[in-house]
Amino acid sequence: MSPRSPVRKLIVPAIATILVFAFLCSLGMWQVQRLHWKEALIAQVDSRLKEAPVAAPGPGAWKTLDLTEADYTPVTVTGEFLHDDEAHLYNALMDPRGPVGGVGWFVFTPLRTDEGWIVYVNRGFVPVDKEAASTRPEGQVQGRVTVTGLLRRPETPGRFQASAKPTSQQWFAREPDKFAERSGLPSQLVAPYTIDADATPNPGGLPQGGETTVSFSNNHLQYVVTWFGLALALVGVFIAYARGVLKRKD
Repeated sequence: MSPRSPVRKLIVPAIATILVFAFLCSLGMWQVQRLHWKEALIAQVDSRLKEAPVAAPGPGAWKTLDLTEADYTPVTVTGEFLHDDEAHLYNALMDPRGPVGGVGWFVFTPLRTDEGWIVYVNRGFVPVDKEAASTRPEGQVQGRVTVTGLLRRPETPGRFQASAKPTSQQWFAREPDKFAERSGLPSQLVAPYTIDADATPNPGGLPQGGETTVSFSNNHLQYVVTWFGLALALVGVFIAYARGVLKRKD
């Protein structure tokens, strides 16, 4: 029985190498596309932050509103705060713009607009010991107010993120629909987005507004290098293997 030709021994490994190489390159190209998309998004948001505020979208615009596209849009709205229905979003503010930071809560207060619909306003940060509204009565502004800030899309809690307590207003993701449900507010009148208030000081200094973090993780270039690097490494391994097979005596 004649031994197999060394070249024939390389057919299956070569096919496998080509398939895996193509797969790794496709992942690399996908990350290149993601990199271009993320860079365009960052540039768009940077430009948007410099624009003049527009009126916050009302109910007539909600069905067609692209919340991802509208994220970080400067908006303004006028109405009256419903302080009894505050929702508190956990946050560790490690790089505050104001004097207060550390572990605490963002205070989301529903604002009933002049038109009658409701939007949750992130009025700003409070430390742990100031979570209860009774500990900061000066900041519970009464009467008609105008809020200027950034429209923010809602969040979906992560798989390993803590869940909100069933009977409290302590939350770990911004979910205006859930905030409203917990408070018994009419869902059809509550905006699907929230507004992060600007740094205009509140009486007593709390909540501390203007603490929106505008940042985007952008690791796509790293992933591009990783996938194409693995593809090149695979080719190198196959070449080394093929040389060994061709030199080996049966």
